Amino acid sequence: MGDPTVWITVLVGLAAGACLGAWAGRRLRRPGADRDGEARRIRSEAELERPALLRESAIRAREEALVLRAEAEAELRAREAELAEAETALAAQAVRIDEEGRLVEAARDSLGERAAPVVELEQDVRVVVAEARSIEKNRQAELERAAACTMGEAQRMLVEREVEDARAAAAQVLRQTAESAMAGAQIRAAKRIMGIAVGRFSGHDLAERPQFVIALSDLRPGQVPPADADLRAVEAVAGVQLSLLDGQLAIRIEGLDGVGREIARRCVNRMLKRSISGPAAVTRIARGIVVDVERETLDLGRRAFSLLAIDRAHPDIVKLVGRLNFRTSYAQNQWKHSVEAGFLCGMMAAELGLDVKIARRAALLHDIGKALTHELDGSHASIGAEYARRLHESEVVANAIGAHHTDEPFNSPYAYLVAGADAMSGGRPGARRQTEDSHMAKLEEIERISRAFAGVDEAFAVQGGREVRVYVDENRVDDRGAARLSTQIAESLSREMIFPGQIKVTVIREFRAEEIAS
Repeated sequence: MGDPTVWITVLVGLAAGACLGAWAGRRLRRPGADRDGEARRIRSEAELERPALLRESAIRAREEALVLRAEAEAELRAREAELAEAETALAAQAVRIDEEGRLVEAARDSLGERAAPVVELEQDVRVVVAEARSIEKNRQAELERAAACTMGEAQRMLVEREVEDARAAAAQVLRQTAESAMAGAQIRAAKRIMGIAVGRFSGHDLAERPQFVIALSDLRPGQVPPADADLRAVEAVAGVQLSLLDGQLAIRIEGLDGVGREIARRCVNRMLKRSISGPAAVTRIARGIVVDVERETLDLGRRAFSLLAIDRAHPDIVKLVGRLNFRTSYAQNQWKHSVEAGFLCGMMAAELGLDVKIARRAALLHDIGKALTHELDGSHASIGAEYARRLHESEVVANAIGAHHTDEPFNSPYAYLVAGADAMSGGRPGARRQTEDSHMAKLEEIERISRAFAGVDEAFAVQGGREVRVYVDENRVDDRGAARLSTQIAESLSREMIFPGQIKVTVIREFRAEEIAS
């Protein structure tokens, strides 16, 4: 780049020449005759002034260059000072970095020295953990062997025990609630109302003995038993089965339809009385008997509604009520049972200030499902309730029909009254009868169901099957468990058996402490 002073001098000279040229030009443009002489004079003056101007310009330029140089040198010295400070800081930082590097190396060396013990400790820890797991497995195996069950089974047993305890507590609460709700004055009032109803009713009937076997031992001389073809003709019309027993000395009538059995019985008796034979003649007689029985069934249904002084129902319901006359339950005629229950239910409703006609109607219809059980599957209570709803009976009556054996929830007071009247009619003395074999079978079934529960040592049916006393192991069943067990056994008996009245379940948990004095 060169010395800046030279460049400044050159620039100043060029500027001075330009100024002189401009001045000379102005002088040359002046008017006058002696323009050439003037020009020469001016040129000579310019030539004379030129060295002075150049020197002045050079001096001025040199002075300015000196000022600029001084400023540049000052700035350079400041920059050098800054660089020196930066170098000093860098040197100090380098010293610190070196020191930190030495510290890092020392720490690395220290960590290296400690790494070996740590690795050894980690290996020891892994060995200890493995041993602990092995001990835990062995301990679990020992516990399972001692308990004779796996850990999963033990967990399930604990869960089941907790669930059982919760259920027992709930059963106890329900029992206490029920007892508190029925205690004292309520029980006395209920017994008084039931006593009034039973005392006012005087239409008790004895148990019937339905004739399912027709004896042929008293046939007249020359009279022969019905032919097989004749019996088959009766079966086709009545819908039941007939078979000869004891070397043709008796005819057994088998079937679930009570009306069909009655038709077959009447037909066989008429055949024997009039000595009628031949399938065509037997069929004609059987069809005539069907018409008679249907008319009799309808009359019985109308009579039941008339006796209870309630409005007639749908003709199909009236016919079902009449068909109950040919249906028995433990030898109790179900038509008479329904009418009796209607009177009892109506009297209890009157004592409670309820509608007597609704109560009588619900009780009369409560067993109409028994006339259909040979055709439909299910309990007679559910069948009867569904049939009543289909034929537009009120919901109060339909619910009472379905709830009297707890197949439906009790939605009205009439449902409770119907259930009570049904139990009173079926459980009164002389209402129902069982043979000795069926009675013993009932007692054995009660005891079998009661013994099937865990913790039960023994069970005995007493009072003719109206109560079962259950003895439990006091080490396996606690007090709350005994309360829950009584509820479970009662529910199981209600679900698996059909019986009149009620069965009382008594669970006895006995604790004995014995010691010998010597």
